[in-house]
Amino acid sequence: MPAVKQQDSRACSRVKRGEQLTDDRDIRRLLQAAATIAVVGLSPKPERDSHRIAAYLQQQGYRIIPVRSAQKEILGEKAHGSLRDIPGRVDLVNAFVNPARIMPHARDALALAPRAFWMQTGIENQEAAEILRQAGIDVIMDRCIGVAHALLGK
Repeated sequence: MPAVKQQDSRACSRVKRGEQLTDDRDIRRLLQAAATIAVVGLSPKPERDSHRIAAYLQQQGYRIIPVRSAQKEILGEKAHGSLRDIPGRVDLVNAFVNPARIMPHARDALALAPRAFWMQTGIENQEAAEILRQAGIDVIMDRCIGVAHALLGK
C-alpha cells in the first residue's frame, strides 16, 4: 500500500466557498488539496463500485475512512457507523447512497465541516446541496470521483 499523503489537510479548508463545483480546474484543486476522504456507503464487496473506487483512491495515496454501519473494517481501515462517529479531520465526503437517503448524511457532514461533499454518479439532491453550500461546503453532484481523478490527472 502506498504511503498516506503527508499533505497539510488545513490547505483544504483555508477558503470556504460553499459552491456547486462543476469546473474541472476547481475539482482538480479540490482533489489535490484533499488527503482524507470519508466514503459513505462503502461496500465491503470488492465487485461494488463504491469498493473499487475507494480502493483506487486509497492506492493513489488518500486516506479512506469507510462509513458503513454493521462493518468493523473495510479496505484495512476502521469503519464508522456514521459521519458523526469519525474523530478528527475529513477533507472530503464521498457519498454512495440513494439520493432519497442523502439528507441525513449531508446534515451529519455539517459537524465535520469538510471542504466538499461529493455525490457520486446518479446522485443529486438539491435540498442537501443547499444546506451544505449555506454552511460553506462545496458540493459536487452526479459525477464519479474516480473518473474525475483519473481524467484530471490529479
